[in-house]
Amino acid sequence: MSAPARIGILTISDRASQGVYEDKSGPAIRAELDRLLASPWEAVVRVIPDEQPLIERTLIELAGPEGCCLVCTTGGTGPAARDVTPEATAAVCDKILDGFGEQMRAVSLKSVPTAILSRQIAGTRGSCLIVNLPGKPAAIAECLGAVFAAVPYCIDLIGGAYLETKPEACVAFRPKGAAKPKS
Repeated sequence: MSAPARIGILTISDRASQGVYEDKSGPAIRAELDRLLASPWEAVVRVIPDEQPLIERTLIELAGPEGCCLVCTTGGTGPAARDVTPEATAAVCDKILDGFGEQMRAVSLKSVPTAILSRQIAGTRGSCLIVNLPGKPAAIAECLGAVFAAVPYCIDLIGGAYLETKPEACVAFRPKGAAKPKS
């Protein structure tokens, strides 16, 4: 049996990193991944302030030495001056995958008109997929659920861990003939 997939959960918030308030977004990501994933996985959790160089270093660490195949960020995707998560993500990614942000905004617009202010993006770094999610727990579930069917195959294509989903929660799309890698 192979080792559990490692997935980074990165909360980017000045106040949560200082203990001013409890981080509810990171646990919301973990809960949504538990709902979606059938594969064994382990979380690599970080809570950091809205500082672009620190966000970049943390993403590089999670995608590299920590061995995460997926990193889900939360926070810092709005238009405020300290919202720099998309800039940090773009700075460390090899490729940007525009469809993730487009789909998340499209789904969120059905619930709230301010979704047009969201700037979340996704991209790859080596064999890791990085996905920026909103900061509100309900929006996290909505957005991650909207894009997750494409996540396992994307990670396959970049050489990351093989992820299987719970079919009652999400049917991962893989083309016919896409073989499960040998463990």
